[in-house]
Amino acid sequence: MMAVSSAFGGAKLETLLLSNSAAAVPPCQIRVFCKPARTGRALIRRGGPAIRCEVASDVLVQAAGGIDQNASSDSRSPSLSALEQLKTSAADRYTKERSSIVVIGLSIHTAPVEMREKLAIPEAEWPRAIAELCGLNHIEEAAVLSTCNRMEIYVVALSQHRGVKEVTEWMSKTSGIPVSEICEHRFLLYNKDATQHLFEVSAGLDSLVLGEGQILAQVKQVVKVGQGVTGFGRNISGLFKHAITVGKRVRTETNIASGAVSVSSAAVELALMKLPQSCHNSAKTLVVGAGKMGKLVIKHLVAKGCTKMVVVNRSEERVSAIRDELKDVEIIYKPLSEMLTCASEADVIFTSTASDTLLFTKENVHDLLPVRQEVGGLRLFVDISVPRNVGTCVADVENSRVYNVDDLKEVVAANKEDRIRKAMEAQEIIGEESKQFEAWRDSLETVPTIKKLRAYAERVRVAELEKCLSKMGDDISKKTKRAVDDLSRGIVNKLLHGPMQHLRCDGSDSRTLDETLENMHALNRMFSLETEISVLEQKIRAKVEQNQK
Repeated sequence: MMAVSSAFGGAKLETLLLSNSAAAVPPCQIRVFCKPARTGRALIRRGGPAIRCEVASDVLVQAAGGIDQNASSDSRSPSLSALEQLKTSAADRYTKERSSIVVIGLSIHTAPVEMREKLAIPEAEWPRAIAELCGLNHIEEAAVLSTCNRMEIYVVALSQHRGVKEVTEWMSKTSGIPVSEICEHRFLLYNKDATQHLFEVSAGLDSLVLGEGQILAQVKQVVKVGQGVTGFGRNISGLFKHAITVGKRVRTETNIASGAVSVSSAAVELALMKLPQSCHNSAKTLVVGAGKMGKLVIKHLVAKGCTKMVVVNRSEERVSAIRDELKDVEIIYKPLSEMLTCASEADVIFTSTASDTLLFTKENVHDLLPVRQEVGGLRLFVDISVPRNVGTCVADVENSRVYNVDDLKEVVAANKEDRIRKAMEAQEIIGEESKQFEAWRDSLETVPTIKKLRAYAERVRVAELEKCLSKMGDDISKKTKRAVDDLSRGIVNKLLHGPMQHLRCDGSDSRTLDETLENMHALNRMFSLETEISVLEQKIRAKVEQNQK
């Protein structure tokens, strides 16, 4: 089905919807120009081929400003509202188009860190951002996924093009970055492509470190923060909840997160590769630095079975926080002044501080106590700091080995090929889950019909009940009135039970879904439910009217 382009969106459509004085547009004066869309994910449209259509500008002028002077007097009838005229034109495709899921994003792949920093929204501000986004004319639902690597806004837009424009302007206003600059670095994805993108993000396929698990926790946090927020509606919450399911399933079925592919995990894996396997659990470990990277090193050590270690840091506060988080691990804090003493007793030393001077040099390492023969007689320095904390000259000291960030590339490369194979398996899972989500979303199309059918039946019931009660006179008891009312409700509910059952499905069976949608169209025709103003039209008009107050 063809969709009217942005030339017919936004303020011009609002004028048509809200105006009561515009004249009818003769169908013969409407010219539609169609051209194939550019290939690419961002232009793939839901529910039909990727075709862009543009309505000739003279249609807009005549619809908003009057009719052709040669038009017949019949077309001047004041009883025709702009909305009714719109329904007789090719522009009806716009009002019949269902709302779209859109992602407007900037990530580490598309935008520099300076821009992402300005656009970043703290977690505490997500509810406020959702409320502001949903206050825009064409945005119905919203969610914010803001991390160090990405800033992505997911919305349900009543108009794709107008919605993207409004969100981009909002991003510019909140960040101070010009719209043109945001447009240069942003990416746009619609419906199925937006769904697949979030599923890939949740599965760790869009991360710098393939399969990393931190992003799944961040997606979970979006759902946690969004609970109870008005704009975090059915479509968006359903999308993010399904993304969590996808992320868990990919990690479980492909084990994509196994193997060192981050600096901290590679550091631990490299140390274990260099130590005799018999002493993996008995080697004395020292971690210098309890910042972000140091904490990750500690966690990876624990994951590999290490239950005791010494941590040197400037203050004890961060070490205490790590100790509280890792209850079953013995973490001994030592101040920086005791670093060399601790190093003399350690077999493996990890360094990850922000110091711009060397902590270990050839001179101070030379004075350390010899390493135990049980661990191979070698003291390992694994330096993941930039700038480096361990001088290259330390390698000249007998029985000392030094490894830095560049050496970790060997470990990362060894796991890369396996991760790529698992990523291909993950894409198959994402494909399956995307179909299930789209089927669920398709099933939501029947909700307006269910509501309209119930409202229609209720109007008939109330009208007939009033006729009945008026014939029974004014002296009937409240008990009798209540009995007649209950009787009418019971009859309507029993009559509606069958149609309602055939309008509901869980989306897991495509055949059942097709049948459900056929039933929806049949009921719309039988009860003339489609003659009412479409849900989309109502939403746009209500939003515009609300924002004009």
